Amino acid sequence: MNYEDMSREDLLKEFNKLKRVQKYGLYWEEKPEDVDELLKTNYPVLTNLKEKDILQDNKSFNNVLIEGDNLHTLELLYITHYEKIKLIYIDPPYNTGNKDFIYNDKFVDKEDSWKHSKWLSFMYRRLKIARELLKDEGVIFISIDDNEFAQLKLLCNAVFDENNFVAVLPTVMNLKGNQDQFGFAGTHEYTLVYAKNKSLAKINEFDIDEEVLFDKWKEDDIGFYKKGANLKATGVNAPREKRPNLYYPIYIDNKDNIHLERKNEDDIELLPITRGKEMSWRWSKEKINNEKHNVIIVRSRNKVSLYKKQRPQIGDMPTKKPKTLFYKPEYSSGNGTGLLKEMFNGEKVFNNPKPLELIKDIIKLGSNKNDIILDFFAGSGTTAQAILEINKEQADSNRKFILATNNEKDICEKVCYPRLKKLLKGFINDKGEKINGYKENLKYFRADMVGKNKNRDQMKVIMAQKIYDLLSIKENCFNLIEEEPYYRVYKQNNKVMGIYSFFTENYMEEFKKKIRNIEAEHKVVYSFSFTNHVKKEIFEDLKGVDIKAIPSKILQILDDLRK
Repeated sequence: MNYEDMSREDLLKEFNKLKRVQKYGLYWEEKPEDVDELLKTNYPVLTNLKEKDILQDNKSFNNVLIEGDNLHTLELLYITHYEKIKLIYIDPPYNTGNKDFIYNDKFVDKEDSWKHSKWLSFMYRRLKIARELLKDEGVIFISIDDNEFAQLKLLCNAVFDENNFVAVLPTVMNLKGNQDQFGFAGTHEYTLVYAKNKSLAKINEFDIDEEVLFDKWKEDDIGFYKKGANLKATGVNAPREKRPNLYYPIYIDNKDNIHLERKNEDDIELLPITRGKEMSWRWSKEKINNEKHNVIIVRSRNKVSLYKKQRPQIGDMPTKKPKTLFYKPEYSSGNGTGLLKEMFNGEKVFNNPKPLELIKDIIKLGSNKNDIILDFFAGSGTTAQAILEINKEQADSNRKFILATNNEKDICEKVCYPRLKKLLKGFINDKGEKINGYKENLKYFRADMVGKNKNRDQMKVIMAQKIYDLLSIKENCFNLIEEEPYYRVYKQNNKVMGIYSFFTENYMEEFKKKIRNIEAEHKVVYSFSFTNHVKKEIFEDLKGVDIKAIPSKILQILDDLRK
């Protein structure tokens, strides 16, 4: 409906009609970002900072770190990785009001009446593009706390569709609880899980050695248990004189039934006596009577002993299928901080990094051995370390990561990149121990801007000259072996990529000769075109080469993403 052509009277009628329509969902006031003003006059591009690349292995893939605004990055990844990402993990700002969320160069504080609208506007634009990057079977895991959990759940319902909701995982980060919170000591955050298409998605299961598991745990009518402490008390308060009411006889019949009175002459009488000294039981008569099912009777020669059945506590009883209550002792938030301090000579360089084991488990559940994982709120780089460790632990794992982070407070240059460099090349930890590197590769890019030109065709030519790095990421082919003013040739293992990035054909034969003379199993050529297609006849003499147009619609894509 074109409201601009409507009369005032018709507009009022339409307005009143819309007011009468009942709607359910999440609504917020759109709050523009400073980046919007930049994008009115610029297009985002990527620039490879070669001096920061870490290339030390001839593997067929490279991991990628992108420094810059993650909205710019996502728009560019839309061109390179549309429907290619299996798992996205993000740990966005929680919007606590404690200087954790910056909007338009200002911290959003607790008193800001627009704080939720700003956060929702910020997240909606990024999640909308992120969804398009996921494969049809892809999943996204998002860490969040109470401040924006309710809003995020409804937002994800809108972006991913509520039918693709997978789980809310209360994630225990502090088992002792935060004693500063009102009313209750908070122990957990949340991990929100959505699929792009739930009917196609698959959540993996944990690897568990069931023989070891069931050697440790037994099962009765109540559930799982293992042998706990002896029912005879120990310690300074165990003697009978300290707890006289817990000194009493317990009787065991020949069928291992427990009584508090003798039923038969051959019942065995047990008293809490240790090395001839009268002690006490841990349990009262009443508890013994009510919880006979929680007592283990152990007979050895002429001796009978009583033990508690220890029931599983949170996290004690692992299963292959992950539980909706996400807990392991290793998920403690202090572990993330401690790990970073170990890497940075005891210095606290980042607040509240995610625990490594938590992210490793998320990656194992949400991805497979050759998948690409994206984290566009990369922070200190825990996601990268988790993937590197999994690749080392699992012989057939070749997972790849794309990290994006801004450089606020030098987080990319001073924390994330140095951490990745240490991990890849090795380092000396704060204890003076040498830690070996993972010997994988990293390509470092920065999100830059190119000023818009009013002449659309000239703009396409300019963007074609800036697209080299973007296509290298798209094809995962980075090793530049030929560089001329009008074309470039890259080679990565058995793959060759040629990019002919100018509208003239004067250098085409020279370019094709270069491609033809390089031996490789797979060859791909990108050629500049003012349309979305390449004239095949130009390359008909290049046999077995995949010919693609440098997409002239890049400009249209970037414009459309902002509408």
